[in-house]
Amino acid sequence: MDLTHSSEDEAFRSEVRQWLGDHLVGDFADLKGRGGPGNDLEAHDERLEWDRHLARHGWTCIGWPEEHGGRGLSLMQQVIFHEEYARANAPVRVNHLGEELLGPTLIAFGTPEQQRRFLPKIRAVEELWCQGYSEPGAGSDLANVSTRARLVEAGSATGREWAIDGQKVWTSLAQFADWIFVIARTEPGSTRHHGLSFLLVPTKQDGVEIRGIEQLTTGAEFNEVFFTDARTDADLIVGEPGAGWGVAMGLLGFERGVSTLGQQVGFAREFGAVVDLARANGAIDDPVIRDRLADAKVGLEVMRLNALRSLSQVTAGSDSSAAGGAGSIAKLVWGNWHRRLGELAMQVAGADGLTARGAPYDLDRFQRLFLFSRADTIYGGSDEIQRNILSERVLGLPREARP
Repeated sequence: MDLTHSSEDEAFRSEVRQWLGDHLVGDFADLKGRGGPGNDLEAHDERLEWDRHLARHGWTCIGWPEEHGGRGLSLMQQVIFHEEYARANAPVRVNHLGEELLGPTLIAFGTPEQQRRFLPKIRAVEELWCQGYSEPGAGSDLANVSTRARLVEAGSATGREWAIDGQKVWTSLAQFADWIFVIARTEPGSTRHHGLSFLLVPTKQDGVEIRGIEQLTTGAEFNEVFFTDARTDADLIVGEPGAGWGVAMGLLGFERGVSTLGQQVGFAREFGAVVDLARANGAIDDPVIRDRLADAKVGLEVMRLNALRSLSQVTAGSDSSAAGGAGSIAKLVWGNWHRRLGELAMQVAGADGLTARGAPYDLDRFQRLFLFSRADTIYGGSDEIQRNILSERVLGLPREARP
């Protein structure tokens, strides 16, 4: 990938930087640095209004094609936007699942009717989405899904509905979502990735119950979602019945897409804070800590360059085995780097990292970083699953023995 920026790209960078500087003021200035992993409930309503402010000024869905309401920006310009957004310390977005995951999936796999129904409201941040993938018995092993759906007669416009029963878990921000995209087994007797379908289900109904899961970092951004004869219209299925696995894998390809560059600029900001702490408390004078800080800095730059290279090779919506396993490699690299950064933050903090800064459980940013980053190698596809993808689908090694 050509890493040089054209004059047009540099002009765009200036435009983004200027706009953020002009608009992250007043009440919005108080949102700088708010939200994020381990703290995603912070100022949620205020960050939602910021997202809608972005939408009113044309700064949502910037990579979508123009015919679907986006700006059709190039890959490099999308990278620039995410980098400048993170550098401005702008608040973490609340519409990621709709804008970065479901929207591109509907553009790639949805019907024209589904695109007309859902894309405008995602772009305007009028409807929020959550992801119904993981289950108690199907976390990283998504093919083990047991939530089931069946077509039944109903009084809807199509005359039929999907009736859904089952449970999802680790569902981020489900308590705020209007809709959930669900992987469910629609062919009785099917196993593994066969017989699954990708359904769009409204959450505001009696058949859907959402229960928060309190975390070590405080708050409950993750949830359990229970379906008991939950209903959605028969035409709210993306792709053909039983072909949901391909749609689900395409969506995961979007999950590891261009927004990860903004994520990594956020990582750089966290790393900078750890360095500042080391300078302030004298930990940087310890040669072991200084060596670990240097190693983390090198790793951060390697991660950025690898992500840029991968993005130039992977077609939008490709699964994790595409481009030599680029998606799986990226997940392994950033998940392990970020977890090590959390450990390094605690080493730099020393004894102060062992106690809360206030009663009963008031954590600082470095303690939240450490606790949340323990999950980085699990969520979004565990390290073990990513290594299996690389070994079996990319390298062609013998498949792991399964019962």
